[in-house]
Amino acid sequence: MTATQMPPAVRPSGAAAAKKAAGRRREGAAWVFLSPWVLGACVLTLLPMAVSLYLSFTDYDLFNPPNWVGLRNYTQMFTEDPRYWRSVVTTLTYVVIAVPLQLGLALVVALALKNMRRGRGFYRSAFYAPSLLGASMSIALVWRAVFNDGGTVDNLLGTGGWVNRPGWSLLAVALLTVWQFGAPMVIFLAGLQQIPGELYEAAEVDGAGKWRQFLSITVPMLSPVIFFNVVLQTIQAFQVFTPAFAVSAGKGGPADSTLVYTLYLYDRAFVASHMGYASAMAWVLLVVIGAVTAVLFRTSRSWVFYASEGER
Repeated sequence: MTATQMPPAVRPSGAAAAKKAAGRRREGAAWVFLSPWVLGACVLTLLPMAVSLYLSFTDYDLFNPPNWVGLRNYTQMFTEDPRYWRSVVTTLTYVVIAVPLQLGLALVVALALKNMRRGRGFYRSAFYAPSLLGASMSIALVWRAVFNDGGTVDNLLGTGGWVNRPGWSLLAVALLTVWQFGAPMVIFLAGLQQIPGELYEAAEVDGAGKWRQFLSITVPMLSPVIFFNVVLQTIQAFQVFTPAFAVSAGKGGPADSTLVYTLYLYDRAFVASHMGYASAMAWVLLVVIGAVTAVLFRTSRSWVFYASEGER
């Protein structure tokens, strides 16, 4: 072989070529099956998000072409709109009330069902049933009737209609969320059933009582499930809309006591027709939820225990 000659190209064997072609066909088939989801994600999610981001920098009222105003919507939101800040405070108050109460009740019921031998399936289904109804308008309207003047709560406690009292109306909204504790309860119950019984037996031999077992065994072993429920329910709480809308008849009253963030966003978008302003509010909410979720993940390193890894 001379210096100018090159070795002949090595051609793949017939089996290797056939295997490569089969891999390409499988990849093509996978993309064909994924294409409806990809198309739906682009058309129904990514494209509306891009349009919403653009509208957040415009003055748009649904009837006239968008007019670019830059950061004016955000500036007005943070410096010129007192109702915006009332909606922020109301939403934060709702999150602080609803999430701990809902998860606490879900955990208590899950602990009770864990040790139940007879009828556990029935009670589990019964407690989960309200979650199947979701935050529907019909349920919210029934809830409004229960807490209205002359309703069940008024007749039992004689405290007047909660939905008409600024100091109590938000609590009525939060209790509707707490009542629908079935989904986190089922998740807690599944997590409790994964805790080895030998741990409790060893703790009893060492003389640990039920409360000590709960703090030293149940909470650490259940911490990943607790963390999952906290993240999920917190995200949902920031987006609460239907209960507040039904209880306040869409006004956020009385005295803006139920004016949660999404309800005020709805008011700006579909009542006042300030779609650009509402789009800016939506993007601020997205950023806040992302930041809160990131903080929860960051702090989880100090209290979430993964038994498989043997570390926090």
